Amino acid sequence: MAKSENTVAIIGGGITGLSAAYQLQLKAKEKGESINYFVVEKESRLGGNILTETVDGFIIEGGPDCFISEKPEAIELCCKLGLQSHLMKTNEKYRRTFILWRGRLHELPEGFMLLAPTSFSSFINNSLITPLGKLRMAMDLLIPAKKSGEEESLAQFVRRRLGKEVLEKIAEPLVAGIHAGAPENMSLKSTFPRFMEMENQYGGLIRGMLKRKKQYLNDRKGVRSKPPYTMFMTRKGGLADLINALTARLKPNAILAGQRVVNVKKTGHNANASPPQYCLNLANGNSLQAQAVIMATPSFIAAELLKGLDQFLTSDLNSIPYVSTATVSLAYQRKDVLHPLEGFGFVIPRLEKRKIMASTWSSIKFANRAPKNKLLLRCFLGGAGNNHLSLLSEGEIVSIAREELHDIMDIKTEPLFTRVFRWEKSMPQYTIGHGEKLQRINERLSYHPGLFLAGSAYKGIGISDCIKSGKQAAGEALEFLCF
Repeated sequence: MAKSENTVAIIGGGITGLSAAYQLQLKAKEKGESINYFVVEKESRLGGNILTETVDGFIIEGGPDCFISEKPEAIELCCKLGLQSHLMKTNEKYRRTFILWRGRLHELPEGFMLLAPTSFSSFINNSLITPLGKLRMAMDLLIPAKKSGEEESLAQFVRRRLGKEVLEKIAEPLVAGIHAGAPENMSLKSTFPRFMEMENQYGGLIRGMLKRKKQYLNDRKGVRSKPPYTMFMTRKGGLADLINALTARLKPNAILAGQRVVNVKKTGHNANASPPQYCLNLANGNSLQAQAVIMATPSFIAAELLKGLDQFLTSDLNSIPYVSTATVSLAYQRKDVLHPLEGFGFVIPRLEKRKIMASTWSSIKFANRAPKNKLLLRCFLGGAGNNHLSLLSEGEIVSIAREELHDIMDIKTEPLFTRVFRWEKSMPQYTIGHGEKLQRINERLSYHPGLFLAGSAYKGIGISDCIKSGKQAAGEALEFLCF
């Protein structure tokens, strides 16, 4: 039975923290109970990396612009909030992604968003991979599954199964576009466990992709309607709609925006301790009391707040590396851009030695992102090995984006306007040994009942991953409080 004095503190007002708060509220209501909770966010704005601006009819995403429908948590949350009618699919007429190689944009073969082709005709006829590279890739059908339990990097896995050419031309730029990381350092087990599963279940990637495609087609037999979702989904008004809807469902007096926590201290040793088990000291000199605390912050922020509590825990939290990124959105008259723009955008291999990682053709990928006869493009800078580029001045970032778009897409016209968003230390990197690191973190948490971690630093960086993490932490906090 819940007690009236039970309180959960949530530090961080991004999608993770807000999802945790909403889950607490929902589960308490389902059981006919009440629970006290509050969300403390150092910024005056909620949403973290989710930030949408509307400028002259353009809908501009400063951070992520979509979520992946394969992971259901984001769509499920939208449905719970009554937002399903405004979910938006990608423009399937232009469902293509390009790779820049030797100054030319080459179409990515069908299925390659998951590193292996699902259409042999698109693969054979593709200009990106050389004949020798295609032959080496086809050897995936003959190479036996790995027996050793030794952890592999993503680069080691792709090189072993598909060859160096696929790693350099496809895997590396695609991964940079998602994780802003370098495959040589990334743990396969922690970043793309599905590839390990395919190898173990089917003996290889190509066989696994073809089997999954066949299963999908069998499941769709006799179904006349189109699939309800595309791989990438968003909200018609931008992803900030999700943040606004979540915030509107929470208790208004439970949101403490513009309040910075400076440390978290333990003041009791068990769930029934009095005074409350944890004390959150704020920068303004005030303090807050709670029986449970959900740290929905980057891991290095959690480490800073907990450094007086557990040096072993904070050491592992600090050891999770992060990289910085920046996005720059550029608006144009459509007539001033001669490129056909028959796709969602392009990614760039590191060997091309460009200063941007990728470009999304935002108003082609999603409708309603630009007024009629206008165009919205977005470029990405920074990431592993190029952190410094994301920290340049806005003018320098815009100049880099314009120079690159001129060279790659022959865009010479001055943009109608630009918007730059910098995200310092925003992307956690799941390097080799990440899983073992999480085990140690969980072991240390067992010494601190009522303390929970959530967010992108641990088991997934996407929006759905963060929602799932927040929900899980909320469930654990309720269990701790004996709900």
